Amino acid sequence: METAIGVFVSRTTAEEAVKELLSKNVPKNSVVFLTRSDSEATFRDLDSKYAGVFAGGASGLGIAAVTLLFVPGIGQVVAVGFGAAALLGLVGAGAGAAVGKAISGTSDRPQPTADAECSEDAAFFRDVLQQNRSLVIVRTDSQDIAKTACGVLDRLSIKMEGRTSIRMRTNTRQVGGITVLDITGRITLGEGNVMLRETVGDLLGKGNKKILLNLGEVEYIDSAGIGELVRSFTTIRNQGGQMKLVSLNKKVQDLLEATNLHKVFDIQKDEASAVKSFGGQIAAGATS
Repeated sequence: METAIGVFVSRTTAEEAVKELLSKNVPKNSVVFLTRSDSEATFRDLDSKYAGVFAGGASGLGIAAVTLLFVPGIGQVVAVGFGAAALLGLVGAGAGAAVGKAISGTSDRPQPTADAECSEDAAFFRDVLQQNRSLVIVRTDSQDIAKTACGVLDRLSIKMEGRTSIRMRTNTRQVGGITVLDITGRITLGEGNVMLRETVGDLLGKGNKKILLNLGEVEYIDSAGIGELVRSFTTIRNQGGQMKLVSLNKKVQDLLEATNLHKVFDIQKDEASAVKSFGGQIAAGATS
């Protein structure tokens, strides 16, 4: 499963991205749009506004095409697309009641939803919304669809200049009980994202749960790369581990700051402080 993530400062631009994805035949059941809502918004307002996004609106597509959810700690969230509630960890009776009332039109107000224990990826998406950013997420098993989605999201959300031709390479070291994963080149669809996924999976399989990603030599990240960083972060956290980023160059730092993801990922300035933040200690020559 490939995941491409666009993080948008402008809700309008995020809406344009959704419309373009659908116009390029990205299946609507692969696309989710999440954004914080103005407190006065009602489901009827949303159904009217987004009827042209998912053709026919919620009534034409069935359950949860357009939903107004209440997310504890955030407030109202507009969720467009199938599986949006699950992405935010809103599952069970509480979420079902909120969705059902919204679609039936029997309530103009978001219904309180039980804040059940949610997965780390749901917590991640909540954190991004908390930073007043809008999210467009595409999940698909098709490389062709993923490529199309990345093309749209890279242009409208990533906007990272200077795409490099250097393929991704990795090197693993142990420093003070911490696994340092040095990454060089690009983290992009079909190459870097797969290598990162496999490398992190292998490290976790060997019991390494404190992982530091050294991105100092990473020159380009696309929307699938962002998706893979999120996947790695949440996979490690779900297994009781920690993942931190270190030594970001200006391009990557600017990207994360533009999307406000620098407030979601744990980013350390240098390797010594990063190792210390894990509770590790650097010994002379402690690398391998």
